[in-house]
Amino acid sequence: MRKIKIGNIKVGGGEPFVLIAGPCVIESEKLARKVAASLKELTTELGIPFIFKSSYDKANRTSIRSFRGPGLDKGLKVLKGIREEFGVPVLSDVHRFEEIGKASEVLDVAQIPAFLCRQTDFVLELARHARVVNIKKGQFLAPWDVENVVQKVQSTGNRNILITERGASFGYNNLVSDMRSIPILRQLGYPVVFDATHSVQLPGGAGKASGGERAMAVYLARAAVAVGVDALFMEVHPDPDRALCDGPNTLALDSLQELLTTLKGIDGLVKRTMKKGR
Repeated sequence: MRKIKIGNIKVGGGEPFVLIAGPCVIESEKLARKVAASLKELTTELGIPFIFKSSYDKANRTSIRSFRGPGLDKGLKVLKGIREEFGVPVLSDVHRFEEIGKASEVLDVAQIPAFLCRQTDFVLELARHARVVNIKKGQFLAPWDVENVVQKVQSTGNRNILITERGASFGYNNLVSDMRSIPILRQLGYPVVFDATHSVQLPGGAGKASGGERAMAVYLARAAVAVGVDALFMEVHPDPDRALCDGPNTLALDSLQELLTTLKGIDGLVKRTMKKGR
């Protein structure tokens, strides 16, 4: 498997799992910095590599009334500030062609949203500019179908690729995670990320917003690490019930220490076993 370098972090190839985490959307600079500071302190204490994630614009919200974020310029300014102040790589999703150039100047990882992973021209343009591309597997794709998306990115000469599993559509307003997807995706030769919080989302399940089963994210995170995933993606917030985006599937910031400690233990055991070829 290809190891991907993001700042000083190495992802994949048997390296310890990387945490990609932050609030779903930038609600304010103050909140984003608070979460980044807490996550940086916690991951440093636990020895877990950390990438900060938050969206400057959520263009795929359920309702026209849903909060989307501060927008490109203000949002990138916040992310750049966090990158410089805390010395951590930053990740955000990009939804529009005209944002690709500016976003790629700031973002260490540019994310292709799940709903756009089949949009060939968009995928190619983002791949031409981004340092690292995170492909969010669409809820409508089988894991082996992602090979076509990977080939589109590779065709631009960019081989700095992450692949994120975030569940598959299961009937209406529901997702299910098949852990077989992780080893299948890893066969494509790139690090695989498991999105533990979006995988418990109930898309559109609250009528004018998405619902979620927050408590289940913990169980899926443990399962993904036990399968040997290379990174975990989690949306976290100091008060998820008051979060402006994806609150029902977001984990509480103060619950992470116990969870990450457990995950690190599982990861160490599994990666040692994998290196022995078991």
